[in-house]
Amino acid sequence: MIKNTEFTSARLDKWLWAARFYKTRAIAKQMIDGGKVFYNGQRAKSSKAVAIGDFIKVRQGFDEKEVEVIALADKRRDATFAQTLFKETAKSIEIRKKNSLARQQGILLSPASDTKPDKKQRRKLREFKERI
Repeated sequence: MIKNTEFTSARLDKWLWAARFYKTRAIAKQMIDGGKVFYNGQRAKSSKAVAIGDFIKVRQGFDEKEVEVIALADKRRDATFAQTLFKETAKSIEIRKKNSLARQQGILLSPASDTKPDKKQRRKLREFKERI
């Protein structure tokens, strides 16, 4: 495993960008400021110093990952290097698998129609929704 030993801490937004959670630092900052990132269970500022052994919870779309920081970096490199910066917790992996399965089953139970509803079907849908 490659570890960058010259750092004792790195900014949270830079680390998330270097670990390839977000495509740009600006997006990483927006996500942190928007409450999508939790550092050791609490909301944090983008300038928060990340240290080895800390836990970061990142929400991306439907998925929420909880990772442990195992190395620091403030420069973005290839994806294989980015994967050496963190380790996802077993609990996080299990929850993501369960949520993924639930989404897949939900799609299978209510598949989308091949065509748009015609005028009569739209009227019936509107009547049904207004009754509830």
